[in-house]
Amino acid sequence: MTDNFAHRASDWDSPEKIKMTDTFVEAMLKKVQPQSSWKGLEIGAGTGLVGLQLLPKVSTVVFEDTSEAMLGVLKQKLNGTESVEIVHGEVFDYTSQDIDFVFSCMAFHHIPDIDSALLHMSSICRPGATVAIGDIRTEDGSFHRFEPIPHKGFDADGLSKQFETAGFSVLSAETYNIMKRERTPGVISAYEQFLLVAIKK
Repeated sequence: MTDNFAHRASDWDSPEKIKMTDTFVEAMLKKVQPQSSWKGLEIGAGTGLVGLQLLPKVSTVVFEDTSEAMLGVLKQKLNGTESVEIVHGEVFDYTSQDIDFVFSCMAFHHIPDIDSALLHMSSICRPGATVAIGDIRTEDGSFHRFEPIPHKGFDADGLSKQFETAGFSVLSAETYNIMKRERTPGVISAYEQFLLVAIKK
C-alpha cells in the first residue's frame, strides 16, 4: 500500500488543518450528540485531529487510515491509557460488527469505490448507528491542485442516494463551511463543505 501522505505527515497539523477540523467538529456536534457507550470509527483519521476531540465523549474510537506515517503522528499524541484501536488500512479492513458511530472529515473523496465502502460500513454498524460525513461539494479539481484523486468532491444529493441504497436513512446533508484558497496563482477559489448525517436502518 503506497503511503501518499508519508512526506506530509510530520507537518500535517498546520493552523489551517486544525481550523478546518475544528469547524467540522463544531458543526457535527450541533447535529449529533455522542453517547458515552458508543464505539466510534473514524474513516481517514490521519493524525487524529477529529477523533481525539471525540474520544472523551464516547467509549472507544477506532482510528482507520491508509497512511502509516499519519497514524504514526497520531500514536505520538497518545499516552497509552486511551481506549483506542488503530487500523492501518482501508475501512474494509475493519470487520467487527460493533460500530455505533462513524465519522469522517474530508476523507471520503479519497475512497475509490464509494458504493462498496458504504455497504461495508452498513455491515459493521449496529442498527441505529449514527454516521456523520464531512466533505467537499463537486469542484473543478483545483482543491487538490489537479492531482489525480478518485472524486472531485460530491453532489450531496447523489451521495445521499448512495447512502440510502446501502441501508442508511439520511437525516440531513447541508453546507457547514466555505473554504477560500488560492489554488491557481492569483485566483481565489471557494470550496463548499457539506455535512451528511445518517442513521443505519
